[in-house]
Amino acid sequence: MNLRDTIVAVSTPPGRGGLGIVRISGDEARAIAERLLRFRRPPSWRPWTVTLAELPDPEGHTVDQVLVSFFARPRSYTAEDVVEISCHGSPVVLRYCVERACSLGARLAEPGEFTLRAFVNGRIDLPRAEAVRDLIEARTLYQARIAAQQAEGSVSRRLAPVKDQLTDLVALLEAGIDFAEDDVPVASAAEIVARLDPVIAAIRELVSSFSYGKLVHDGLVLAIVGRPNVGKSSLFNRLLEQDRAIVTDIPGTTRDLVSETASLGGIPVKFVDTAGVRQGEDLVERLGVERTFQAMADADLTLVVVDLSQPIEEADRELIERARRQGRFLLVGNKSDLPRRAELDEPHVVVSALTGDGLSELRRRILEAIAPGGPDEVPPGFITNARHERLLRDALAALERARQNVEAVPHEMLLVDLYSAMQALDELTGATTAEDILTRIFSTFCIGK
Repeated sequence: MNLRDTIVAVSTPPGRGGLGIVRISGDEARAIAERLLRFRRPPSWRPWTVTLAELPDPEGHTVDQVLVSFFARPRSYTAEDVVEISCHGSPVVLRYCVERACSLGARLAEPGEFTLRAFVNGRIDLPRAEAVRDLIEARTLYQARIAAQQAEGSVSRRLAPVKDQLTDLVALLEAGIDFAEDDVPVASAAEIVARLDPVIAAIRELVSSFSYGKLVHDGLVLAIVGRPNVGKSSLFNRLLEQDRAIVTDIPGTTRDLVSETASLGGIPVKFVDTAGVRQGEDLVERLGVERTFQAMADADLTLVVVDLSQPIEEADRELIERARRQGRFLLVGNKSDLPRRAELDEPHVVVSALTGDGLSELRRRILEAIAPGGPDEVPPGFITNARHERLLRDALAALERARQNVEAVPHEMLLVDLYSAMQALDELTGATTAEDILTRIFSTFCIGK
Protein backbone atom coordinates (compact mmCIF):
# COMPACT_ATOMS: atom_id res chain seq x y z
CA MET A 1 0.00 0.00 0.00
CA ASN A 2 1.56 3.27 -1.13
CA LEU A 3 0.28 6.07 1.10
CA ARG A 4 1.42 8.69 -1.41
CA ASP A 5 -1.08 7.52 -4.03
CA THR A 6 -4.27 9.46 -4.59
CA ILE A 7 -7.11 7.13 -3.59
CA VAL A 8 -10.82 6.95 -4.34
CA ALA A 9 -13.79 4.98 -2.97
CA VAL A 10 -17.53 5.15 -2.42
CA SER A 11 -18.00 6.27 1.19
CA THR A 12 -21.71 5.55 1.50
CA PRO A 13 -23.22 2.08 2.11
CA PRO A 14 -23.76 -0.31 -0.82
CA GLY A 15 -27.17 -0.26 -2.47
CA ARG A 16 -29.54 2.38 -3.79
CA GLY A 17 -30.29 5.62 -1.98
CA GLY A 18 -31.04 9.27 -2.38
CA LEU A 19 -27.35 10.18 -2.24
CA GLY A 20 -24.01 8.49 -2.70
CA ILE A 21 -20.61 10.04 -1.95
CA VAL A 22 -17.38 9.33 -3.78
CA ARG A 23 -14.33 10.43 -1.80
CA ILE A 24 -10.94 11.26 -3.36
CA SER A 25 -7.88 11.95 -1.18
CA GLY A 26 -4.29 12.79 -2.07
CA ASP A 27 -2.05 15.24 -3.88
CA GLU A 28 -3.87 14.77 -7.21
CA ALA A 29 -7.42 14.93 -5.79
CA ARG A 30 -8.24 18.34 -7.31
CA ALA A 31 -6.58 17.61 -10.67
CA ILE A 32 -8.45 14.32 -11.02
CA ALA A 33 -11.77 15.97 -10.08
CA GLU A 34 -11.21 18.71 -12.69
CA ARG A 35 -10.75 16.11 -15.44
CA LEU A 36 -13.52 13.87 -14.12
CA LEU A 37 -16.23 16.54 -13.80
CA ARG A 38 -17.58 19.38 -15.93
CA PHE A 39 -17.80 22.71 -14.13
CA ARG A 40 -19.72 25.71 -15.44
CA ARG A 41 -16.72 27.88 -14.66
CA PRO A 42 -13.20 26.99 -13.54
CA PRO A 43 -13.40 25.88 -9.88
CA SER A 44 -11.74 28.12 -7.31
CA TRP A 45 -11.12 25.23 -4.90
CA ARG A 46 -11.74 27.38 -1.87
CA PRO A 47 -11.60 25.10 1.19
CA TRP A 48 -14.85 24.10 2.84
CA THR A 49 -17.02 25.14 -0.10
CA VAL A 50 -19.53 23.26 -2.29
CA THR A 51 -19.69 23.64 -6.07
CA LEU A 52 -22.27 22.42 -8.60
CA ALA A 53 -20.88 20.28 -11.43
CA GLU A 54 -21.82 17.58 -13.93
CA LEU A 55 -20.53 14.02 -14.28
CA PRO A 56 -20.25 13.35 -18.03
CA ASP A 57 -19.82 10.06 -19.88
CA PRO A 58 -16.94 9.57 -22.37
CA GLU A 59 -19.12 11.06 -25.17
CA GLY A 60 -19.83 14.18 -23.12
CA HIS A 61 -23.43 13.34 -22.18
CA THR A 62 -24.41 14.25 -18.64
CA VAL A 63 -24.76 11.16 -16.41
CA ASP A 64 -25.53 13.03 -13.17
CA GLN A 65 -25.56 16.48 -11.64
CA VAL A 66 -23.33 16.47 -8.56
CA LEU A 67 -22.16 18.61 -5.67
CA VAL A 68 -18.41 18.87 -5.12
CA SER A 69 -16.98 19.61 -1.64
CA PHE A 70 -13.32 20.47 -1.10
CA PHE A 71 -11.32 20.09 2.13
CA ALA A 72 -7.75 21.40 2.00
CA ARG A 73 -4.82 19.84 3.81
CA PRO A 74 -4.17 19.66 6.71
CA ARG A 75 -7.72 20.47 7.91
CA SER A 76 -9.36 17.50 6.24
CA TYR A 77 -10.22 14.03 7.49
CA THR A 78 -7.01 12.52 6.08
CA ALA A 79 -4.88 15.68 6.51
CA GLU A 80 -4.55 15.57 2.69
CA ASP A 81 -6.50 17.38 -0.01
CA VAL A 82 -9.92 15.70 -0.08
CA VAL A 83 -12.64 16.06 -2.72
CA GLU A 84 -16.07 14.57 -2.02
CA ILE A 85 -18.50 14.16 -4.91
CA SER A 86 -22.16 13.86 -3.89
CA CYS A 87 -24.03 11.95 -6.60
CA HIS A 88 -27.49 10.47 -6.68
CA GLY A 89 -27.31 7.07 -4.97
CA SER A 90 -27.39 4.85 -8.04
CA PRO A 91 -24.83 2.02 -7.87
CA VAL A 92 -24.26 2.39 -11.62
CA VAL A 93 -23.46 6.09 -11.32
CA LEU A 94 -21.21 5.63 -8.29
CA ARG A 95 -19.32 2.75 -9.88
CA TYR A 96 -18.83 4.77 -13.07
CA CYS A 97 -17.53 7.77 -11.09
CA VAL A 98 -14.99 5.59 -9.26
CA GLU A 99 -13.88 3.82 -12.44
CA ARG A 100 -13.35 7.15 -14.23
CA ALA A 101 -11.35 8.50 -11.27
CA CYS A 102 -9.14 5.39 -11.40
CA SER A 103 -8.61 5.81 -15.14
CA LEU A 104 -7.46 9.39 -14.45
CA GLY A 105 -4.75 8.38 -11.98
CA ALA A 106 -6.45 7.49 -8.69
CA ARG A 107 -6.19 4.11 -6.99
CA LEU A 108 -9.08 2.25 -5.37
CA ALA A 109 -8.75 2.69 -1.61
CA GLU A 110 -8.09 -0.30 0.63
CA PRO A 111 -10.43 -0.95 3.58
CA GLY A 112 -9.91 1.75 6.20
CA GLU A 113 -7.24 3.53 4.17
CA PHE A 114 -8.76 7.01 4.59
CA THR A 115 -8.66 6.60 8.39
CA LEU A 116 -5.21 5.00 8.19
CA ARG A 117 -3.95 8.14 6.42
CA ALA A 118 -5.54 10.29 9.12
CA PHE A 119 -3.53 8.28 11.67
CA VAL A 120 -0.27 8.23 9.72
CA ASN A 121 -0.52 11.97 9.03
CA GLY A 122 -0.96 12.74 12.73
CA ARG A 123 -4.60 13.80 12.49
CA ILE A 124 -5.74 11.22 15.07
CA ASP A 125 -4.12 8.59 17.27
CA LEU A 126 -4.86 4.88 17.15
CA PRO A 127 -7.60 4.71 19.85
CA ARG A 128 -9.46 7.51 18.06
CA ALA A 129 -9.09 5.71 14.73
CA GLU A 130 -10.47 2.48 16.22
CA ALA A 131 -13.36 4.44 17.71
CA VAL A 132 -14.33 5.57 14.21
CA ARG A 133 -14.89 1.91 13.29
CA ASP A 134 -16.87 1.35 16.48
CA LEU A 135 -19.04 4.38 15.71
CA ILE A 136 -19.84 3.01 12.26
CA GLU A 137 -20.67 -0.41 13.69
CA ALA A 138 -22.72 0.88 16.66
CA ARG A 139 -26.03 -0.97 17.15
CA THR A 140 -27.43 1.22 19.92
CA LEU A 141 -27.48 4.97 20.51
CA TYR A 142 -25.46 4.50 23.71
CA GLN A 143 -22.77 2.58 21.81
CA ALA A 144 -22.65 5.40 19.26
CA ARG A 145 -22.31 8.02 22.02
CA ILE A 146 -19.43 6.16 23.71
CA ALA A 147 -17.68 5.61 20.35
CA ALA A 148 -18.11 9.32 19.52
CA GLN A 149 -16.51 10.24 22.86
CA GLN A 150 -13.59 7.94 22.11
CA ALA A 151 -13.27 9.33 18.58
CA GLU A 152 -12.95 12.75 20.19
CA GLY A 153 -10.11 11.43 22.37
CA SER A 154 -11.65 10.38 25.73
CA VAL A 155 -9.35 7.33 26.04
CA SER A 156 -6.33 9.26 24.82
CA ARG A 157 -6.97 12.04 27.35
CA ARG A 158 -7.03 9.52 30.21
CA LEU A 159 -3.77 7.96 29.04
CA ALA A 160 -1.87 11.21 28.45
CA PRO A 161 -1.17 12.10 32.12
CA VAL A 162 -0.30 8.47 32.87
CA LYS A 163 2.33 8.44 30.12
CA ASP A 164 3.64 11.84 31.25
CA GLN A 165 4.12 10.62 34.84
CA LEU A 166 5.82 7.45 33.63
CA THR A 167 8.08 9.43 31.29
CA ASP A 168 9.09 11.75 34.14
CA LEU A 169 10.01 8.75 36.30
CA VAL A 170 12.08 7.20 33.51
CA ALA A 171 13.87 10.53 32.95
CA LEU A 172 14.61 10.80 36.67
CA LEU A 173 16.17 7.33 36.83
CA GLU A 174 18.12 7.81 33.60
CA ALA A 175 19.52 11.10 34.89
CA GLY A 176 20.58 9.49 38.13
CA ILE A 177 22.43 6.77 36.20
CA ASP A 178 23.99 8.93 33.47
CA PHE A 179 25.04 11.87 35.61
CA ALA A 180 25.88 10.25 38.94
CA GLU A 181 29.41 11.66 38.71
CA ASP A 182 28.00 15.19 38.37
CA ASP A 183 26.20 15.03 41.74
CA VAL A 184 22.74 14.67 40.20
CA PRO A 185 20.72 13.18 43.08
CA VAL A 186 19.66 9.54 42.64
CA ALA A 187 15.96 8.92 43.39
CA SER A 188 15.30 7.09 46.62
CA ALA A 189 13.13 3.98 46.77
CA ALA A 190 10.43 5.97 48.58
CA GLU A 191 10.35 8.58 45.83
CA ILE A 192 10.17 5.94 43.10
CA VAL A 193 7.26 4.21 44.88
CA ALA A 194 5.49 7.55 45.36
CA ARG A 195 5.73 8.18 41.61
CA LEU A 196 4.85 4.62 40.60
CA ASP A 197 1.74 4.15 42.73
CA PRO A 198 -0.46 6.78 41.00
CA VAL A 199 0.49 5.36 37.59
CA ILE A 200 -0.32 1.81 38.69
CA ALA A 201 -3.63 2.92 40.22
CA ALA A 202 -4.67 4.79 37.06
CA ILE A 203 -3.88 1.86 34.77
CA ARG A 204 -5.55 -0.62 37.12
CA GLU A 205 -8.71 1.51 37.03
CA LEU A 206 -8.65 1.52 33.23
CA VAL A 207 -8.24 -2.26 33.13
CA SER A 208 -11.14 -2.78 35.52
CA SER A 209 -13.37 -0.57 33.37
CA PHE A 210 -13.17 -3.16 30.56
CA SER A 211 -15.63 -5.50 32.31
CA TYR A 212 -18.36 -2.93 31.62
CA GLY A 213 -16.82 -1.65 28.38
CA LYS A 214 -16.81 -5.15 26.88
CA LEU A 215 -20.57 -5.39 27.47
CA VAL A 216 -21.11 -2.03 25.80
CA HIS A 217 -18.96 -3.01 22.82
CA ASP A 218 -19.95 -6.65 22.30
CA GLY A 219 -23.34 -6.90 23.98
CA LEU A 220 -24.47 -10.14 25.62
CA VAL A 221 -26.68 -13.18 25.18
CA LEU A 222 -29.67 -13.73 27.48
CA ALA A 223 -31.48 -17.09 27.40
CA ILE A 224 -35.08 -17.42 28.62
CA VAL A 225 -35.79 -20.96 29.84
CA GLY A 226 -38.51 -22.81 31.73
CA ARG A 227 -41.08 -25.59 31.52
CA PRO A 228 -43.70 -25.47 28.75
CA ASN A 229 -46.46 -22.88 29.15
CA VAL A 230 -44.81 -20.83 31.90
CA GLY A 231 -44.92 -17.79 29.59
CA LYS A 232 -41.38 -17.71 28.18
CA SER A 233 -42.45 -16.58 24.72
CA SER A 234 -44.82 -13.96 26.12
CA LEU A 235 -42.02 -12.61 28.30
CA PHE A 236 -39.64 -12.71 25.30
CA ASN A 237 -42.10 -10.61 23.27
CA ARG A 238 -42.62 -8.18 26.16
CA LEU A 239 -38.90 -7.61 26.63
CA LEU A 240 -38.51 -7.01 22.90
CA GLU A 241 -41.69 -4.91 22.76
CA GLN A 242 -42.77 -6.77 19.63
CA ASP A 243 -44.58 -10.01 18.75
CA ARG A 244 -41.56 -12.00 17.64
CA ALA A 245 -42.39 -15.46 19.04
CA ILE A 246 -45.63 -17.40 18.57
CA VAL A 247 -47.67 -17.59 21.78
CA THR A 248 -50.41 -20.22 22.34
CA ASP A 249 -51.87 -22.22 25.22
CA ILE A 250 -50.58 -25.43 23.63
CA PRO A 251 -47.54 -26.80 25.52
CA GLY A 252 -44.47 -27.20 23.34
CA THR A 253 -45.31 -24.44 20.82
CA THR A 254 -41.66 -23.33 20.74
CA ARG A 255 -39.60 -26.21 19.35
CA ASP A 256 -36.44 -24.34 18.31
CA LEU A 257 -34.46 -21.31 19.45
CA VAL A 258 -35.92 -17.92 18.52
CA SER A 259 -33.58 -14.96 18.94
CA GLU A 260 -33.70 -11.20 18.49
CA THR A 261 -31.39 -8.37 19.53
CA ALA A 262 -32.62 -5.25 21.32
CA SER A 263 -31.11 -2.47 23.41
CA LEU A 264 -31.30 -2.70 27.18
CA GLY A 265 -29.86 0.34 28.92
CA GLY A 266 -27.84 1.04 25.78
CA ILE A 267 -26.29 -2.45 25.79
CA PRO A 268 -27.13 -4.73 22.84
CA VAL A 269 -28.79 -7.83 24.25
CA LYS A 270 -29.52 -10.93 22.19
CA PHE A 271 -32.67 -12.43 23.73
CA VAL A 272 -33.08 -16.16 23.07
CA ASP A 273 -36.47 -17.83 23.52
CA THR A 274 -36.07 -21.58 24.04
CA ALA A 275 -38.14 -24.74 23.89
CA GLY A 276 -39.97 -25.72 27.09
CA VAL A 277 -37.99 -28.19 29.20
CA ARG A 278 -39.85 -31.48 29.76
CA GLN A 279 -39.52 -35.13 28.84
CA GLY A 280 -39.92 -34.93 25.07
CA GLU A 281 -42.71 -36.86 23.45
CA ASP A 282 -41.09 -36.90 20.01
CA LEU A 283 -37.67 -36.49 18.42
CA VAL A 284 -38.19 -32.82 17.46
CA GLU A 285 -39.15 -31.84 21.00
CA ARG A 286 -36.18 -33.72 22.50
CA LEU A 287 -33.85 -31.92 20.09
CA GLY A 288 -35.44 -28.62 21.12
CA VAL A 289 -34.75 -29.35 24.80
CA GLU A 290 -31.12 -30.20 23.98
CA ARG A 291 -30.78 -26.84 22.24
CA THR A 292 -32.29 -25.14 25.29
CA PHE A 293 -29.58 -26.62 27.51
CA GLN A 294 -26.92 -25.54 24.99
CA ALA A 295 -28.38 -22.00 24.92
CA MET A 296 -28.11 -21.90 28.72
CA ALA A 297 -24.47 -22.95 28.54
CA ASP A 298 -23.69 -20.31 25.89
CA ALA A 299 -25.61 -17.43 27.51
CA ASP A 300 -24.08 -14.65 29.59
CA LEU A 301 -27.24 -14.57 31.71
CA THR A 302 -30.17 -16.99 32.00
CA LEU A 303 -33.73 -16.10 32.98
CA VAL A 304 -35.37 -19.14 34.56
CA VAL A 305 -39.14 -18.58 34.31
CA VAL A 306 -41.63 -20.33 36.59
CA ASP A 307 -45.44 -20.14 36.66
CA LEU A 308 -46.59 -18.52 39.91
CA SER A 309 -50.16 -19.71 39.32
CA GLN A 310 -49.08 -23.38 39.57
CA PRO A 311 -47.21 -25.30 42.28
CA ILE A 312 -43.45 -25.51 41.75
CA GLU A 313 -42.49 -28.85 40.18
CA GLU A 314 -39.32 -30.88 40.42
CA ALA A 315 -38.50 -29.92 36.82
CA ASP A 316 -38.45 -26.25 37.89
CA ARG A 317 -36.01 -26.99 40.70
CA GLU A 318 -33.75 -29.03 38.43
CA LEU A 319 -33.68 -26.17 35.93
CA ILE A 320 -32.82 -23.64 38.63
CA GLU A 321 -29.96 -25.84 39.84
CA ARG A 322 -28.65 -26.28 36.29
CA ALA A 323 -28.70 -22.50 35.78
CA ARG A 324 -26.94 -21.98 39.12
CA ARG A 325 -24.15 -24.37 38.15
CA GLN A 326 -23.64 -22.77 34.76
CA GLY A 327 -23.28 -19.17 35.91
CA ARG A 328 -25.32 -16.00 36.36
CA PHE A 329 -29.09 -16.38 36.36
CA LEU A 330 -32.26 -14.63 37.47
CA LEU A 331 -35.37 -16.43 38.68
CA VAL A 332 -38.54 -14.90 37.25
CA GLY A 333 -42.02 -15.66 38.59
CA ASN A 334 -44.52 -15.06 35.78
CA LYS A 335 -48.34 -14.81 35.69
CA SER A 336 -48.62 -12.57 38.74
CA ASP A 337 -52.04 -11.50 37.37
CA LEU A 338 -53.43 -14.92 38.40
CA PRO A 339 -53.97 -16.28 41.92
CA ARG A 340 -50.63 -17.43 43.31
CA ARG A 341 -50.08 -21.09 44.13
CA ALA A 342 -46.27 -21.34 43.87
CA GLU A 343 -44.03 -21.32 46.92
CA LEU A 344 -40.51 -20.08 46.20
CA ASP A 345 -37.68 -19.81 48.73
CA GLU A 346 -35.33 -18.40 46.07
CA PRO A 347 -35.09 -14.63 45.48
CA HIS A 348 -37.10 -13.90 42.35
CA VAL A 349 -38.60 -11.13 40.24
CA VAL A 350 -42.41 -11.11 40.02
CA VAL A 351 -43.85 -10.18 36.63
CA SER A 352 -46.88 -10.56 34.44
CA ALA A 353 -46.01 -10.95 30.77
CA LEU A 354 -49.73 -10.48 30.02
CA THR A 355 -50.18 -7.10 31.71
CA GLY A 356 -46.57 -5.88 31.76
CA ASP A 357 -46.47 -5.54 35.56
CA GLY A 358 -42.95 -5.90 36.93
CA LEU A 359 -41.24 -5.58 33.54
CA SER A 360 -39.40 -2.36 34.43
CA GLU A 361 -38.08 -4.01 37.61
CA LEU A 362 -37.00 -7.06 35.59
CA ARG A 363 -35.10 -4.88 33.13
CA ARG A 364 -33.39 -3.12 36.03
CA ARG A 365 -32.43 -6.44 37.62
CA ILE A 366 -31.05 -7.75 34.31
CA LEU A 367 -28.82 -4.68 33.95
CA GLU A 368 -27.76 -4.96 37.58
CA ALA A 369 -26.84 -8.62 37.07
CA ILE A 370 -24.76 -8.06 33.94
CA ALA A 371 -23.26 -4.66 34.74
CA PRO A 372 -23.27 -3.88 38.49
CA GLY A 373 -23.23 -0.12 38.94
CA GLY A 374 -23.43 0.40 35.17
CA PRO A 375 -22.12 3.66 33.73
CA ASP A 376 -22.56 5.45 37.08
CA GLU A 377 -19.52 3.65 38.51
CA VAL A 378 -17.38 3.78 35.38
CA PRO A 379 -15.52 7.05 34.72
CA PRO A 380 -15.52 8.65 31.25
CA GLY A 381 -13.00 7.20 28.82
CA PHE A 382 -13.54 3.60 29.89
CA ILE A 383 -12.01 0.81 27.81
CA THR A 384 -14.20 -1.04 25.29
CA ASN A 385 -11.48 -2.52 23.07
CA ALA A 386 -9.91 -5.93 23.81
CA ARG A 387 -6.59 -4.84 22.27
CA HIS A 388 -6.42 -1.89 24.63
CA GLU A 389 -7.22 -4.07 27.62
CA ARG A 390 -4.47 -6.58 26.72
CA LEU A 391 -1.84 -3.86 26.35
CA LEU A 392 -2.90 -2.15 29.58
CA ARG A 393 -2.57 -5.48 31.39
CA ASP A 394 0.93 -5.86 29.92
CA ALA A 395 1.85 -2.37 31.13
CA LEU A 396 0.34 -3.03 34.55
CA ALA A 397 2.26 -6.30 34.96
CA ALA A 398 5.55 -4.56 34.10
CA LEU A 399 4.88 -1.70 36.52
CA GLU A 400 3.92 -4.06 39.33
CA ARG A 401 7.17 -5.97 38.80
CA ALA A 402 9.07 -2.71 39.07
CA ARG A 403 7.11 -1.72 42.19
CA GLN A 404 7.88 -5.08 43.82
CA ASN A 405 11.62 -4.86 43.06
CA VAL A 406 12.27 -1.20 43.88
CA GLU A 407 14.60 -2.02 46.75
CA ALA A 408 15.90 -5.33 45.39
CA VAL A 409 17.46 -4.40 42.04
CA PRO A 410 19.53 -1.51 40.66
CA HIS A 411 17.80 1.28 38.76
CA GLU A 412 19.04 -0.11 35.44
CA MET A 413 16.89 -3.20 36.03
CA LEU A 414 13.89 -1.12 37.07
CA LEU A 415 14.16 0.77 33.82
CA VAL A 416 13.75 -2.47 31.87
CA ASP A 417 10.25 -2.91 33.34
CA LEU A 418 9.42 0.79 33.02
CA TYR A 419 10.37 0.76 29.35
CA SER A 420 8.28 -2.39 28.84
CA ALA A 421 5.29 -0.53 30.28
CA MET A 422 6.02 2.48 28.06
CA GLN A 423 6.22 0.25 25.00
CA ALA A 424 2.82 -1.29 25.76
CA LEU A 425 1.24 2.16 26.17
CA ASP A 426 2.91 3.39 22.99
CA GLU A 427 1.55 0.39 21.11
CA LEU A 428 -1.91 1.19 22.43
CA THR A 429 -1.81 4.77 21.16
CA GLY A 430 0.01 3.82 17.96
CA ALA A 431 3.26 5.63 18.72
CA THR A 432 5.35 2.47 18.13
CA THR A 433 2.82 0.06 16.63
CA ALA A 434 4.22 -2.40 14.08
CA GLU A 435 3.03 -2.14 10.48
CA ASP A 436 1.46 -5.62 10.47
CA ILE A 437 -0.66 -4.70 13.50
CA LEU A 438 -1.83 -1.52 11.77
CA THR A 439 -2.73 -3.52 8.68
CA ARG A 440 -4.73 -5.96 10.78
CA ILE A 441 -6.60 -3.17 12.59
CA PHE A 442 -7.51 -1.11 9.53
CA SER A 443 -8.46 -4.13 7.42
CA THR A 444 -11.55 -4.47 9.66
CA PHE A 445 -12.83 -1.07 8.45
CA CYS A 446 -15.26 -0.71 5.57
CA ILE A 447 -13.99 0.55 2.21
CA GLY A 448 -14.46 4.30 1.92
CA LYS A 449 -13.74 5.12 5.57
